[in-house]
Amino acid sequence: MWLPQLDLMRVISAKSQGYSIATDISGPMTVNGLERGSLIVQCVYKSGWETYLKWWCRGAIWHGCKILVKTTGSEQEVKRDRVSIKDNQKNHTFTVTMEGLMQTDADTYWCGIERTGTDLGVTVQVTVDPAPVTPEETSNSPTLTGHHLDKSGWDVPRAGTAAPGGRPLLCRPDPAADQNLPTKGYHEALLLWPG
Repeated sequence: MWLPQLDLMRVISAKSQGYSIATDISGPMTVNGLERGSLIVQCVYKSGWETYLKWWCRGAIWHGCKILVKTTGSEQEVKRDRVSIKDNQKNHTFTVTMEGLMQTDADTYWCGIERTGTDLGVTVQVTVDPAPVTPEETSNSPTLTGHHLDKSGWDVPRAGTAAPGGRPLLCRPDPAADQNLPTKGYHEALLLWPG
C-alpha cells in the first residue's frame, strides 16, 4: 500500500511545480513566448523509450491534433517550417523549439511518444504575448497613402484608410504650416469618421 501513495505524492508534487504528467512522459503545463521570438519546450521520458519516435502535436483534442514535427528515432534534429525537435536519449529528454512566434501560435500542444496502440502524451499550453513596439519601429512605420493636409497643416488620412497591422494611425505635421510645430517624430492620433 505504500507504493501507490508514494506515486500519488510524486504526481501531486509534479503538478504543483507546473508539470503535466503521464505515466512515462512529463512536460511543462504552460510555456510562454514573445511574438516574433522563440520558445523552447523540454519534455522528459522514462528509461526504455530512447529509440521510440517523439513528436510535437497541435490541437486540444488528443485524437485530432496535427503532428507538426517528429523525430526519426535518433538524436538528429528534425526541423519543419518554424518548429524543430531534438531527442537527447542519454538524458531522456526531447526539446521542441518554435521560432518566429505569431499570436496565432497560441494553442494547446502535446509532447508525445509514438508506440504500438495508443501513443503517450502530455498537454502543453502555449501562450504568445504581443511584442512591444520599439521607437525604431514607430519611426520606420510605413507612410499612409491617400492623405491630404487639413487646414491646420496636419497630414490626415482620408476616410476608409486603415493603418497596417491594426496599429494606431500615425500623423506627421507639415513643418511649413506652422513653424512652432515639431519637425521630427510621429504622433499618435485618434481620428473619428462620421457614420
